[in-house]
Amino acid sequence: MQLAIVDGYSTGAALARRLHTLGVESTHIQSQPDVHDYLQRSFGEEHYAHNLRHIPDLEVLCDLLEHRGVSRVIAGTESGVTLAETLSLRLGLPTNSADHLAARRDKNLMAEAVRAAGLASPLAAVAQTAEEAAAWFTASGLTEAVVKPLTSAATDNVRFCTTADDVRAATKSVLGARTVFGEPNHTALVQERLVGDEYYINTVSSCGLHRVAEIWRYTKQRGPGATPVYDYEEPVPATTPEAAILREFTFAVLDALGIQETPAQTEVMLTARGPVLIETGARLGGATNPDVVERYCGASQTGLAAAALVDPQALLTFDDTATAWTGTVRNVEFVNHRTGPADPSAPVKIAQLASAVAVASSIDPGDVLTPTADLISSPGYAYLAADSRPEVLRDYELLRSWERAGLHTLTTAETQQGLGRTA
Repeated sequence: MQLAIVDGYSTGAALARRLHTLGVESTHIQSQPDVHDYLQRSFGEEHYAHNLRHIPDLEVLCDLLEHRGVSRVIAGTESGVTLAETLSLRLGLPTNSADHLAARRDKNLMAEAVRAAGLASPLAAVAQTAEEAAAWFTASGLTEAVVKPLTSAATDNVRFCTTADDVRAATKSVLGARTVFGEPNHTALVQERLVGDEYYINTVSSCGLHRVAEIWRYTKQRGPGATPVYDYEEPVPATTPEAAILREFTFAVLDALGIQETPAQTEVMLTARGPVLIETGARLGGATNPDVVERYCGASQTGLAAAALVDPQALLTFDDTATAWTGTVRNVEFVNHRTGPADPSAPVKIAQLASAVAVASSIDPGDVLTPTADLISSPGYAYLAADSRPEVLRDYELLRSWERAGLHTLTTAETQQGLGRTA
C-alpha cells in the first residue's frame, strides 16, 4: 500500500509515524514553497519513503504519484486539505465530495453550506476593508464579535471585539498579515461571538460512515490584546448527554460539508439555543498525543484514522458510543507571560510534576519568547493524568503559578551566565 500525506506536520507527523509502524510506505508532499517554523519543527522525514517537497505543477505531481502507485492522498494538517483533495479527485482516489471543496477551507462558505442544511452557525460577514467590517458590526446590533482570517488555524490573528473600533483594528491586523500557512489574507471574517461551552469533536470517516474518536471540552482565557488563549482541554465521556448531542450535530455537519473519507476536527459551541458550529477542519485535530490518549481512552483519532486507511472496514467494528476514559486527564497549553530568551529547563521541570505523563515543547534553542497570544506563541503543552482529580488540579495550579513567576524565560542574569534554571 502506498500513501501520500500533504503537509505532514503537527498531528500529521504522528499519523506518518503510526503508518510507518504498520509497514505502510508514505510519500510526503509540501503544499507551499515555505513552511512556518511552528509547523516545520514537528516534521519527521524519517517516517517517509519519499519526500517530494514542493512541486507547484499539479500535472507533474499527479504523474509522480501515479508512477509510485499511490492509492490514497490525505492531508496531514489544515494547509494540506485543498491540495490533498484536489490530487485525489484528479487521480480518481477516495476523497471527500468535490461539491464543497472550497467550503472545507473557507470559513464563510463553510457556514453557508451548514446553514443550507438547516444547521446553526454564527451570524457573520466577510469584509475586504476595516471600515466595511466596523460598519457591519455596528449594523448587526451585536455586542461582541470575533474577527479572524478565513483560512488560517491555531487561533492565528483571532480577536475578541466589543466595539466598532475593536473590530476595525482587528480587521486591519488580519488584512495586514499572512496566515500561519503563508497565505495572504485578502479578506477577514467577522462573526457573532457565541456564549456557551466549547468542544471539539475528532472524527474519522470512510465511505460516508462517521465515527467519533474523541470529544474534548475547551477552556480558554483572555490573552494580550483580547485574544483567546487556550488554557486546557478535558475529555467528554461518550456516554454523557452532551456527547450524544455533539455526535448527532457533528455527523450532520460532516454530511453538509461532504466529508466522507477523511479525519475531521469539528468545533462546536453548546449555547442556550443548542449546538452551533464554529468550524470544521477536514483533517486530524492538532496538538495532540495519540499515545497518551490511547493509554487513557483505548482509542485515538490518529490510531483510528491509520486503521481505516489500512482497512476501511475498521470503522464498522468501532463502537464510538462505548469509549471510556480512565482517571482524570487534562491537556494543558503552556502560557508564557513575559518576553525573553526561552529557558530550556522549563520542560524538564514540568515533566517532574507527579501527574505529568507527556510534555511537548514547541521551542528551539535560542528562541526569544513573547507573551502567549495564540497557539503559535505557546511554548508547548503537557498532559496531566492521575486516578485522583485533586492531584491533576494541584499540578495544574502549580504549573500556572510557575508560569506567572516566569517559568518559560530566562532572566537577564541567567542569560548572561548562559545557563537555564535547574529543575
